[in-house]
Amino acid sequence: MTETIARPEPAVGAAKLRKEDAHLLTGNTTWTDNIALPGMLYLSIVRSPMAHARITRVDVGPALRSPGVVAAFSGRDLADKLGSMPCVWPVTDDIVMPPHPPLAVDEVRYVGDAVAVVVAESRYQAADAAEAVEFDYDPLPAVVDVEAALADGAPLVHSESGTNRCYVWPLESGDYEAAKAKADVVVRRRYIQQRLIPNPMEPRAVVAAPNAGTGELTLWSSTQIPHIVRVLLSLVTGISENKIRIIAPDVGGGFGSKLQFYPEEVIAAVVSREVGRPVKWTESRSENFQATHHGRAQVQDIEIAATSEGKILGLNVDLLADMGAYLMIITPGTPLLGAFMYNGIYKMEAYSFTCTGVFTNTTPTDAYRGAGRPEATYAIERIVDDLAAELGMEPMQLRRQNWIEHHEFPYDSIAGLTYDSGNYEAATDRAMELFNYDALRAEQAERRKRNDPVQLGIGISTYTEMCGLAPSRILSALKYVAGGWEHASVRVLPTGKVEVVTGTSPHGQGHATAWSQIAADALGVPFDDIEVIHGDTGRAPYGMDTYGSRSLVIGGMAVHQACERVVEKAKVIAAHLMEIDSGDLDFQSGAFQVRGTPGSQKTVAEVAFEAFTAHNLPDGVEPTLHADSTIDPQTFSFPHGTHLCATEVDIETGAVKIRSYVCVDDIGSVVNPLIVEGQVHGGVAQGIAQAVYEEAVYDSDGNLTTGTLVDYLVPAAPDLPDFVVDRTETPATSNPLGVKGVGETGTIASTPAVVNAVIDAVRHLGVDDIAMPCTPERVWRAIQAGGAR
Repeated sequence: MTETIARPEPAVGAAKLRKEDAHLLTGNTTWTDNIALPGMLYLSIVRSPMAHARITRVDVGPALRSPGVVAAFSGRDLADKLGSMPCVWPVTDDIVMPPHPPLAVDEVRYVGDAVAVVVAESRYQAADAAEAVEFDYDPLPAVVDVEAALADGAPLVHSESGTNRCYVWPLESGDYEAAKAKADVVVRRRYIQQRLIPNPMEPRAVVAAPNAGTGELTLWSSTQIPHIVRVLLSLVTGISENKIRIIAPDVGGGFGSKLQFYPEEVIAAVVSREVGRPVKWTESRSENFQATHHGRAQVQDIEIAATSEGKILGLNVDLLADMGAYLMIITPGTPLLGAFMYNGIYKMEAYSFTCTGVFTNTTPTDAYRGAGRPEATYAIERIVDDLAAELGMEPMQLRRQNWIEHHEFPYDSIAGLTYDSGNYEAATDRAMELFNYDALRAEQAERRKRNDPVQLGIGISTYTEMCGLAPSRILSALKYVAGGWEHASVRVLPTGKVEVVTGTSPHGQGHATAWSQIAADALGVPFDDIEVIHGDTGRAPYGMDTYGSRSLVIGGMAVHQACERVVEKAKVIAAHLMEIDSGDLDFQSGAFQVRGTPGSQKTVAEVAFEAFTAHNLPDGVEPTLHADSTIDPQTFSFPHGTHLCATEVDIETGAVKIRSYVCVDDIGSVVNPLIVEGQVHGGVAQGIAQAVYEEAVYDSDGNLTTGTLVDYLVPAAPDLPDFVVDRTETPATSNPLGVKGVGETGTIASTPAVVNAVIDAVRHLGVDDIAMPCTPERVWRAIQAGGAR
């Protein structure tokens, strides 16, 4: 009888339950704060209560006399060992990059700036002793507003620099002034991207353990970027990189806030070596608000030029981007990630972009979910709505007559990127169908006609974004110090089990599941027989980590390519064992079969064992069955979609209720639908949060007045509507699986959809803008002002 192998159902595309969830749900996690080492001490950071001041005295003596205290250090005590915190993205040749000491020595520049560290036997003893540290400050004027910071005579955040202007970065394509001269209509708007504070469920934490005998240092950190932290920690502290091991254990969310190299990581590393014992620092939620980097914080002056028929001719973007007090690793480059996306999905003949980075006496800013691209999408989708209102056109129709049509791909955008694939028509048609768009427009008209106290608004966001950060050559052209490649190793063990070692570092994305699905299909092995190893530079030494929706389109492709190389090697061994030419073998369902003779076969597991014993290998073939792959993408990937939001606005109170929300995204081929829906739900929630809930506010003295979860409103599940989530599928042409990215799509698309809906509900009352977040008070005041106009 001829034996045939049953073809298993493909793993890629299946809604498999996440491998990660069992240990998360049963409490078997290893958060950094769970780590307990023999002899471990605890750190407490003393932080500045002032936004700007000279340090005239720091006395740690009283802290040293406190119970349980082992050591205490001021910034001056450790100045020669801590170095300066790095920025890896000097976006212009003349950028101002002031020194950034992990512990301030002479001057503090924002509330929360670290000035001293206390080391004690317990967390509570350290916290108590930190309150005993004495310090005197000579107050200096603070500036917290970007326009005020650029005014003549403004207080200088870094007096040695002579300016608060960090850089000016332009991008020009076509002749905007010529396009504007031809326009019948020019619409100008100022939009404010309010400052946001990331709030992952797990605060930051660091454990540092020195080994005096070997000089090695192991550092556990709640980070998205263990490989990058290893390099930077070596550069800042002078500890040899080959003596440093960074481990990112279970990480409870990041949203960009853990895409960072923080002073606390340096402080913990240096202090642990000073005291010769392991140390732990865990951030309080209050510290999170003050010392974890913030996001967004831009003033956007946007101008769009068009014909009276609605053809968009050109777009001008002028940004003021708040850097905060210091440049973190990619602070200056974060707003520039949006520079290539302000044109969105639209065709135009001219585009002008300028970004000015500005120092203020506030917590530094850096990447927050979407990193520059939510800001860009907000601006273009808001001003297209405003242009439609100016022209008296239906806003979806204006979009349709200006967007890139599906038959025009690949398309060279006005901002200089080549969009490889897309179908905006299909995603929009599906979204409108699910949303019942025409019926809602009819209901809106009826409510307006009868002067209903609760008005209905319909918001649109038709977006695209660039994912897969990033091709190394492009990063080089943008003056980014590092590359954008990713690495994977795949090992088939003698027993047939598989280890996938990845340079990506997940913190909720589901890489262990998705990478197992990719490997299961590529190798023909059971999904449950695959283990994914990540987040430990000792076990996964190569990688560029996780951010910018890069993991699947780069890291996943590295896994796929490494699997293909394993199969190639296994085929050579199988052919030798079967005494035939490798060209006569087909690989299917995890086995090599002689073409035309299905019963003659060798499985991958059998080949792996033979490669392990090495008793009968072809000449020139090395033992073991494994392969490496490093992928450096040649371009970005471009997911897109249409999000539609219906809001009900009480014009008497300003209260906003999201009645329905539909999102249809096109993220290319899908590896796991369950993971995709989870990412979209979380992203949309964060976008809604910016639209109607969250805002970090400083007073004129630089005090954060929204420094707790009482004052800074983070929506919970009961505050959010049900989401209708669907997809269209236009595979990417830039990688073999046709995947794009999904981690940031919801956040990028949702904010303008919601704000457009709120404004659409009251535009007939004279309202054309409401500053985010659209709180009841702001909506009510906008309605009153509109009525007065």
